[in-house]
Amino acid sequence: MTEKILILDFGSQYTQLIARAVREASVYCEIIPYHKSFEFEPGLKGIILSGSPFSVNEEKAPDVDVQQMITKVPVLGVCYGAQLTAKRFGGLVAKSNKREYGRAQLHKQKEDILFKNVEERSQVWMSHADSILKIPEGFELLATTESIPVAAFKKSENINGHSDIRLQASEFPLYGVQFHPEVYHSREGKKILKNFLVNICGCSQDWTPAHFITDTIEALKKQIGDRKVVMALSGGVDSTVAATLIHKAIGDHLYGIFVDNGVLRKNEFQNVLDTYAKLGLNVKGIDARQRFYTTLAGKTEPEDKRKAIGSLFIDIFQEESKKIPGVELLGQGTIYPDVIESVSVHGPSVTIKSHHNVGGLPDHLHLELAEPLRSLFKDEVRKVGRELGIPSEMIDRHPFPGPGLAIRILGEITEEKVQLLQEADHLYIQGLKDNGLYATVWQAGAILLPVKSVGVMGDERTYEFTVALRAVTSVDGMTADWAHLPYKFLANISNEIINNVRGINRVVYDISSKPPATIEWE
Repeated sequence: MTEKILILDFGSQYTQLIARAVREASVYCEIIPYHKSFEFEPGLKGIILSGSPFSVNEEKAPDVDVQQMITKVPVLGVCYGAQLTAKRFGGLVAKSNKREYGRAQLHKQKEDILFKNVEERSQVWMSHADSILKIPEGFELLATTESIPVAAFKKSENINGHSDIRLQASEFPLYGVQFHPEVYHSREGKKILKNFLVNICGCSQDWTPAHFITDTIEALKKQIGDRKVVMALSGGVDSTVAATLIHKAIGDHLYGIFVDNGVLRKNEFQNVLDTYAKLGLNVKGIDARQRFYTTLAGKTEPEDKRKAIGSLFIDIFQEESKKIPGVELLGQGTIYPDVIESVSVHGPSVTIKSHHNVGGLPDHLHLELAEPLRSLFKDEVRKVGRELGIPSEMIDRHPFPGPGLAIRILGEITEEKVQLLQEADHLYIQGLKDNGLYATVWQAGAILLPVKSVGVMGDERTYEFTVALRAVTSVDGMTADWAHLPYKFLANISNEIINNVRGINRVVYDISSKPPATIEWE
């Protein structure tokens, strides 16, 4: 029986960070919208109430029955969750003249297991307009800051000074913290969360990659049995790890299809097929380059290119799938952020990028889904991949867009432009690796611009293309800063590209952050 922490999402931008922090403590957790019903299963060890952009005093503020929850499991309210807890038990929550945003110093008012080994004046991160001005009767103040009277509290275990008598014999511990322990700027926040998970909820911290692999393979065997699974592979981390898990469960009953859409990186088609062969995967490679070039001819708008690639990919995948008799399931590398988005507090995301072309396959094929990674975050997928023995060059590779180089060639796509960009991109990425810089950036790539400029090579004047180099640092791709690569490296790579790629005579470096720019140019 897997132990689990449930995180009720009230719409906070930080909710996923709570889940990641819990997982980092080797405890399994799930996020669900606050209004979704759930069962108090035997493995449920505790509940965390997230923050929220709402005020608890708004007429339609999100609400849950905290009183009922603590008859079953321990509960921790974070920011809005703490305010909701205070209000529900009769405390006072109101707009404060001393709102807190950013760093604050925690002042412990009494020792408690929640703050075990946490320093006095520990830095925490605040983000709230309302404040808890008065805690409910029967609650104890645990911490304050310079600006607010209540930074942490708990429901008292005492009645009238009798230390061994709980307020209600059947109740579990109830805590609230006004700050966000899950964010980086709360220096000992993860220690506080771990104290809640281990010392208060009694979690055994057995959620590990090896544990996940064993459980997932058994679950896949039960789900799939002796049926056949077809899967579109991209060479990316998610699909490769998902395919490896399914293969370990059912062997060659998994049929992988890897399509060369003509806009992959240099030598990628063969390199990926070679890696799949080493992993023992049953994968068929489809060279469809010319079909994609024909379809893309004349298209210059980014969305037109994305849709053309996605539509043709689905057609080719369907054609190949029909050649495999008796297929009943579709394998996919869906990961947890995709799942969370589809059941968010505010409903499904309005804008889903069309280049996630594999996402359209279930609707077309009407097959049962096998999604072994749907409970994992990206960093957890990589940990599982390493545990499975997948080569580091595949596990640690940078993200690569679904439409490939098609959205890194601004304007119309031609085979000649693809070859130009493949060469430039290869020199750039290899240069990052050779100089020990590849692992220091989150994503890097070259962009071919629809701009020609005059150059001089020897005694000849040239009129050739410009390439922009892009490298960013990021945690999750939601925000990103341009990577401050050494000038010497950039100078050497510029020379390398111009000297070796005929057709390019100018190299520029993109120093835009996200926002306001995006990581990709299209």
